[in-house]
Amino acid sequence: MTRAAFPGTFDPLTLGHESLARRAAQVFDEVLVCVAAGVHKRALFTLRERVEMAQESFLGAENIRVLPFDDLLVSALRRERCRIILRGMRAVSDFEFESQMSQVNKALDPEVETLVFPPERAHIHLSSSM
Repeated sequence: MTRAAFPGTFDPLTLGHESLARRAAQVFDEVLVCVAAGVHKRALFTLRERVEMAQESFLGAENIRVLPFDDLLVSALRRERCRIILRGMRAVSDFEFESQMSQVNKALDPEVETLVFPPERAHIHLSSSM
């Protein structure tokens, strides 16, 4: 089974996030929408609320599972036997951050690979922080 994780704080989950997860679900056997506790960010919604919103968004999507986590992403991936991280990249400005995160995750677990999905045109300007 090919499993991929799509991590984020999802505060809130946007149509862009939903689109990426659904597109990935067409490629992978299972997609884990990994909702981070995000203790480093000041969240608008609680972890429980963000998980519930994500679960509601993916009702009926048989191969998308919502998974909360409050530790390192690579630790959550090990528990789930997942080696693929999915990330969205809206603009060139996202590249530096995503590249750094990919390198950190690779250093923590050399078997983890990060794949980038570009957004659909309709969702390219969506940002949960905006």
